[in-house]
Amino acid sequence: MKKYALYIGRWQNWHKGHEWLINQQLNQGKNVWVAIRDVQQDENNPKTAQQILKELSNEPFFTNNFDKILLSIIPDIESVNYGRGVGYDVIYHEPPTEIAEISGTKIRNGEIHSNGSTT
Repeated sequence: MKKYALYIGRWQNWHKGHEWLINQQLNQGKNVWVAIRDVQQDENNPKTAQQILKELSNEPFFTNNFDKILLSIIPDIESVNYGRGVGYDVIYHEPPTEIAEISGTKIRNGEIHSNGSTT
């Protein structure tokens, strides 16, 4: 049975920072589950979860890793909770500064491109 490293997000808009984050597990030979939160549409979430799922399914990063990544929509969540000794880790990945500065909001506002560049 496959095990997965879980990443939960809105993924609006897909960018180099997301790719860096998911690669932290893929580069270790792990499988990844990308869970798309089904959030209410607003100015910060202009796309539906279904639109994001379709976009990510066609994104080269996902098509090139189709055998290692599971994509799905989950209900909007309030928190992630666990008890003692549940058999999995909670891992924080500290991105380098140039990756940390990339955001979906900056992309939607036209301040940067999805690769983090301003040109």
